[in-house]
Amino acid sequence: MAKSTFSGQVKSLAGFITAGVNSSVSLTADTTLTVDSHAGKILLCNDADGKFTLPSIVTTTPSDPTDPNQANNIGASFYFYIETAATDLDILTDGTDKFKGAVIVAVDDGAKKAFVPGAANDVMTLNGSTKGGIVGSVVQVTAIDTATYLVHDSLLVGSGTIVTPFADA
Repeated sequence: MAKSTFSGQVKSLAGFITAGVNSSVSLTADTTLTVDSHAGKILLCNDADGKFTLPSIVTTTPSDPTDPNQANNIGASFYFYIETAATDLDILTDGTDKFKGAVIVAVDDGAKKAFVPGAANDVMTLNGSTKGGIVGSVVQVTAIDTATYLVHDSLLVGSGTIVTPFADA
C-alpha cells in the first residue's frame, strides 16, 4: 500500500492495528535510521555492538502542511527492542540533537534507578550489564522539538551496579 496522509485529526472508535511482516525491522549492522523505513516500527536490535543513528530532527514548517513529502519529522517515534544482548550498543543522535526524559535500568535483584540525560548527552550506550541491554530491554525515543529527542516508556534490563547509559558522543 502506498503512503496515506490525512490533513486533520483522525479518530478511530475501535483503535488502530499495527501488524504484519513490515511492522518490525531487524537491525543487524550499524544503521542510520530514517523516518520512512524505521519510525513507528519495532526495531529488533540484533547487533551486540551496533551503532544506530537517529535521523536529524527537522522542524521546518512546510509551505503545504498536508504535503506527505514534507521534511518535518516532529512526532516520529522509534521503538528499540534488544533481541541480541548488547555488549557496546549505541543509540545516537546526529550530535546536534540531544536526549531529554529518562530511562530506568533495573536488575533482577529488585534494584532499579532512573537516569536523566545531561544537557549535552547525545548517545545511549548499552553494555549488557551495568548500563542495561540484556535481552528484553526496550527504549522508545520521539522527536518532540528543535534538537530534542524524548526518551520515554523505556526499561533497560541490566546486572551489577547500575550506572547511566547516557553520554556525550
